[in-house]
Amino acid sequence: MDWIEVAILTLSFLCLILIGVPVAWSIGLSTLATMLINIPALPALTTIAQRMATGLDSFSLLAIPFFVLAGNLMNSGGIAKRLIDFAKALIGSLPGGLAHVNIIAAMLFGAISGSAVAAASAIGGIMTKRMEQEGFSRPFAAAVNITASTTGLVIPPSNILIIYSLASGGVSIAALFLAGYLPGLLIGVFLMLTAGIWAMWRGFPRGESIKLRQVWKTGWSAFPSLMLLVIVMGGIVGGIFTATEASAIAVVYTLLLSAVYRAISWKGLYAVILHSASTTAIVMLLIGCSMSMSWIMAYENIPQSITDSLLSLSDNKWVILLIINLILLFVGIFMDMTPAVLIFTPIFLPVVTKLGMNPVHFGIVMVMNLCIGLCTPPVGSVLFIGVSVAGTTIQKVIRPLLPLFIAMLITLLLVTYIPALSLYLPTFFGF
Repeated sequence: MDWIEVAILTLSFLCLILIGVPVAWSIGLSTLATMLINIPALPALTTIAQRMATGLDSFSLLAIPFFVLAGNLMNSGGIAKRLIDFAKALIGSLPGGLAHVNIIAAMLFGAISGSAVAAASAIGGIMTKRMEQEGFSRPFAAAVNITASTTGLVIPPSNILIIYSLASGGVSIAALFLAGYLPGLLIGVFLMLTAGIWAMWRGFPRGESIKLRQVWKTGWSAFPSLMLLVIVMGGIVGGIFTATEASAIAVVYTLLLSAVYRAISWKGLYAVILHSASTTAIVMLLIGCSMSMSWIMAYENIPQSITDSLLSLSDNKWVILLIINLILLFVGIFMDMTPAVLIFTPIFLPVVTKLGMNPVHFGIVMVMNLCIGLCTPPVGSVLFIGVSVAGTTIQKVIRPLLPLFIAMLITLLLVTYIPALSLYLPTFFGF
């Protein structure tokens, strides 16, 4: 490994990020700068173009535009209110009342839409006002919504798990989807426990008891939306279709659901498709540029060198995993999830596999780490969306956010050091 080239790759990337160059262009330009040390300009540009095209030549990546479109169709269909009403009927009478409703609704909406930002926007836009009307503080409502919205990236169907599958060299998407359920639900449980304790300590009200009839009514209203999760995962686990085919079926189902609800016009459908195409283009550009960076890192033997360096620090598996977690938490503060997964998976996966860690398990751990980064400044997109929707400030949200951060960190440690939490369901279903 040539340390000069590593320094150029790292420093050029950091400098470009710091001066505000978009992440995809920062990745591509820093890769080009590194190549130009030993390769003339034309072959270097040709190599980058080839690596980008090759990186995008994957059938499994077709799932991303379809799941993005399905999620955007769900976002425009009034799904959020139905899920909130159902969650309130189920658990609104617990201590902390609407805080638990916020968490459950954000988890369900995030899982259905596959987007933490969409969940924070849709659920936060409704729940903040409701919680404030019932005596909760606006910053607390925002903190609960911000942290709970990230669970949809762990609970399938999740685009970031598809991207990890690509970056890892083909880890089963079905196995990753199944592996996300228990950790995602565990995050929700710890957030609910923390929110309940905080609500009781601050004297926030508990909700009114709801009759069984109301549970049935709201559950029936939310049932068609929740069936999307059953159809997608049921078909994948049952071997009826692949994850990519499931994404196309999800689009057909959400289109039919939107037609039944009469929730979207032809003009609105055009806007949704246009927005989905724009989102997909951004994600694909990030993937292509990141694949070119991954190639130059492999060419310079960077992953192997980092593996040897980390393993030389300690021969204790748990210590190495703690170090990797700390690095990923730091990376998540400054980098969005997609490039972080694409860049750091080839670096850390060889390390953990040498330690005997299952790649599926590591994928869930990596995504959980980066989910925490979405809630932290200066790049945390979910943090900024949640604060904006709630009409408050980051300074006011930090205090109620800290206990919820701790809950997420505890869950991360449990999932890291108890592999069965991730691997039980994939093993049970034969993946």
